[in-house]
Amino acid sequence: TAIPVKTRHRLENPGRETVHIIEVQNGPYLGEDDIVRFKDDYGRSVKREA
Repeated sequence: TAIPVKTRHRLENPGRETVHIIEVQNGPYLGEDDIVRFKDDYGRSVKREA
C-alpha cells in the first residue's frame, strides 16, 4: 500500500501473530531526518511539526 506524501498514518497489529513490516522509500531523498512523530507510545524522540 502506498501512503501519499504528508499523510498522517499509524500501524497497529490487533492480532496475536507477529507482523513483519517492510518499509520502502523512493525518490531523490531517502533520509529519516524528515520524520514527524505526532504520537509515540515507545518513548522515541518527537520532532514537532513546523
